[in-house]
Amino acid sequence: MALIAGPTASGKSSLALALAERTGGVIINADASQVYRDLSIITARPSPEDERRAEHRLYGYVDGAEGWSAVRWAQDARAVIAEAHGSGRLPILTGGTGLYIRTLLDGIAPVPEIDPAVREEIRAMPVAIAYGELQSRDPAAADRLAPGDTARIARALEVVRSTGRPLAAWQAARSGGIGDAVTLAPLIVLPYRDLLNQRIDARLSAMFDGGAVEEVAALLARSDVDPGAPVRRAIGVEDIAAMLAGDLSRDEAEARTALATRRYAKRQYTWFRHQPPADWPRINNSDTINLEYYFKTEP
Repeated sequence: MALIAGPTASGKSSLALALAERTGGVIINADASQVYRDLSIITARPSPEDERRAEHRLYGYVDGAEGWSAVRWAQDARAVIAEAHGSGRLPILTGGTGLYIRTLLDGIAPVPEIDPAVREEIRAMPVAIAYGELQSRDPAAADRLAPGDTARIARALEVVRSTGRPLAAWQAARSGGIGDAVTLAPLIVLPYRDLLNQRIDARLSAMFDGGAVEEVAALLARSDVDPGAPVRRAIGVEDIAAMLAGDLSRDEAEARTALATRRYAKRQYTWFRHQPPADWPRINNSDTINLEYYFKTEP
């Protein structure tokens, strides 16, 4: 199985397409926002032309009214990968959601359901107080997290308070991953930051001109999609919503979306630089890559 991963706008999708055309492989989405049917342009899903050039799976297959998760996606990805292997084709996993990739390869931590009352109490706490309690209950987790990382601090604290065991202990008992069952050929694409930001800005202008505003308007018009649904948290949705409501100009909405995308890409960059195994190849320029070298393909 091939894996081509990296931050948004890094060029990984183009590499996956080139590899699929050379091998007859199947491209499998590993991006949390691109699973949703409602958002194609604003999430930079493959174009109809690209989808005609090679088979793409797990793109736009979830209705926006549903809240998908890494666990549900990993179940679907395992099935698609097995199907590709069964037909003698190369599965080519590509995307930028590290949690999805880690869940698929390493498995799922069997954390019990958190008591809703515990979760509600912790989520209502000021982050400084939650962090102080985490330092007392799970100092190792507190040392790993920034004091202002609200979501991760809350998650670590709710686990240790609800189960009596630190999150790391549960994560060490992961199960269901396919990492040991497949021969993996990974590649991480990490372009130079200035180039990445230039690509992000250029792509966003094209998105705003190419229908992103209209697809967000259609999503907002759906009464069955909760305002807190994951699809509504895709980058750009709320900025375009504010523009449509008259609270932002187009230039302001585009600038805010560009800034949010650059910040997201920075987090992805950091994750892919440090979290995957050190022996996974990392490249800076996807335009000059030799596919045969990394994936042992034949022309």
